[in-house]
Amino acid sequence: MNLVDWAGRHPRSLEAAIRLDRLPPVLWLLATALVLWPTWGWMGARMLDRSDDPLGLLALAALGLFAWQGRRSLRASPRLGLLSVAALGVLASSLLRAGGALPPLATGLLAVLALACVLLAFLPNGQPALPVLGLAVLALPLLSSLQFYAGYPLRLVTAEAARWLLAPFFVVERAGSSLWIDGRLVIVDAPCSGVQMVWMGYFTACVVALFMTRMDDRAFLRRLPVVGLVVLGGNVLRNALLVGLEGAGHAPGPLLHQALGLALLAVVCGAIGRRMLRAAPHGLALGGDRHALA
Repeated sequence: MNLVDWAGRHPRSLEAAIRLDRLPPVLWLLATALVLWPTWGWMGARMLDRSDDPLGLLALAALGLFAWQGRRSLRASPRLGLLSVAALGVLASSLLRAGGALPPLATGLLAVLALACVLLAFLPNGQPALPVLGLAVLALPLLSSLQFYAGYPLRLVTAEAARWLLAPFFVVERAGSSLWIDGRLVIVDAPCSGVQMVWMGYFTACVVALFMTRMDDRAFLRRLPVVGLVVLGGNVLRNALLVGLEGAGHAPGPLLHQALGLALLAVVCGAIGRRMLRAAPHGLALGGDRHALA
């Protein structure tokens, strides 16, 4: 039986399928979000009990703004392949969460990627997918987990690189993630690992690629290692300056410590944004229909 025969025998089913296919994108997004409500409750609890930084709200706001700006350019009919992937993600997230087979962060990852796939199913042809998926991942409360698993290795790398930078000016030795500098012990602690700078760096890359360029997914993917190197360099420089001040007998106070950190963060994000803009094959996409959703 072909599709024409099936439509002739089941006209009501065909009409129902057409109506389902023509549902507005906002209803698909709301329905998906409603099914995944336990994930949003867990994410909200992580932010409210201060067990994780609320930076994920910035990523959610960026995705919401992106969808709102492009609401008039969304497809009338979604891509069925992406909707199928989203459905599998929703099912896997719900079942694994109910069965306790995976930790909430892992099931949350499946949930946000499923919601992102629903949005991608309605985006126009040619719209890059990786920045959307990247912002969806960054919306998760993952900073504390990153600090737990990657914080110490990052501190080791940062301390060793800072030692090399300071060696021409001081007598410096590394002991674990700490530095002995001219007889003073300076600890490279958890906030010095640069995890938050990593988050801000990749957030900047995704936002610039999504809102300000027409960079395709391959070009975006090729620039991600550069983003990591820029973040690592900025964090090493920040720690080297702070440790150098300690070694010179001018321990920075909290205000100078924060000011230096914010200044280096601004420099890092600015460098990443500029790199992404320069790497875009067609330059800026400033408004109008030339951007898929601008």
